[in-house]
Amino acid sequence: MEILNRDREFDALAFGEILLRLSAPVNERISSGNVFEKRAGGAELNVVSGISLMGLRTGIISKLPKNELGTFVKNNIRFCGVSDDWLLYDETSEARLGIYFYEHGVYPRKPTVVYDRKNASINTIKLEDIPDSIYRSTRLFHTSGISLALSKQARETAEALIKNFKAAGTLISFDVNFRANLWSEEEAKQYIERILPYVDILFVSEETARRTFGKTGDLKDILKSFAKEYDIKVLASTERKVLSPKKHTFSSTIYSAKEDKFFVESPYENIEVVDRIGSGDAYVSGVLYGLLDFNDCQKALEYGNACSSVKNTILGDLPSSDKKEIDRIIDAHQSKGYQSEMNR
Repeated sequence: MEILNRDREFDALAFGEILLRLSAPVNERISSGNVFEKRAGGAELNVVSGISLMGLRTGIISKLPKNELGTFVKNNIRFCGVSDDWLLYDETSEARLGIYFYEHGVYPRKPTVVYDRKNASINTIKLEDIPDSIYRSTRLFHTSGISLALSKQARETAEALIKNFKAAGTLISFDVNFRANLWSEEEAKQYIERILPYVDILFVSEETARRTFGKTGDLKDILKSFAKEYDIKVLASTERKVLSPKKHTFSSTIYSAKEDKFFVESPYENIEVVDRIGSGDAYVSGVLYGLLDFNDCQKALEYGNACSSVKNTILGDLPSSDKKEIDRIIDAHQSKGYQSEMNR
């Protein structure tokens, strides 16, 4: 896939909801604990944060309440090196930041998420709030099925952004990211199929492809089917084996339609999981970085797998690994010889 427009101001922009995460202390319960740790996160913000940490310029399109919580989120965005130029602020009395509560899992107890995001300010965002100059400002635009599922207003804005960015010659990246608590599989299929013809890079799990889109055959058949039906250039699908809440194995497959070639590598085994939230988004960020900086699906695979694997070891939604660390992890993963136990 040819990556164009290297002279644009941004390498990647994303649209999506930014949430306040309140986490119970490790091994504590939401229902019985008295303390929560606050962090910022959200699927699309996680993605552009990861790309930014790798050295490219990114920004986020979203809407926050104009209050102290909005300021907290804005500061987190800036800390990750993501531009807040395209943030909008809700000054109404109904302004609200969506919240989710997280409880870490310990075998056999699974991690638990409780959402409190209804009527968040993101659901009032309109296309006319966003200046037309944005469409030619970036090489790539990314969003996910979560943005389509939040509300009718958010979906209409997301769909219009996809079409307008595409018309401006921008690459479109889309992560299906199905969430059963936001919409049904039937609704997801109906609305996602409307935007797939505009998508250049698609992230979809094998389970979602089968259950939501009715795909059959093995994973390679499924990815080829999406590519052929919607003229999608690059498709990626992850595989996570959960041995316990604190022990995972991770791998993925990338398909390049232009080359008609699949890319795989040996999995990252026995990852010591500190916090799995955001690791799927970290994978997306690594893949997009590999495509944007190298225009190479093998590099995209390697960066995607490494970014996702190391994110599991970091508390919070947002990644914190720069290119130097990810390169070191890739080298260690590919090495067959002696490795030092410490970076020094």
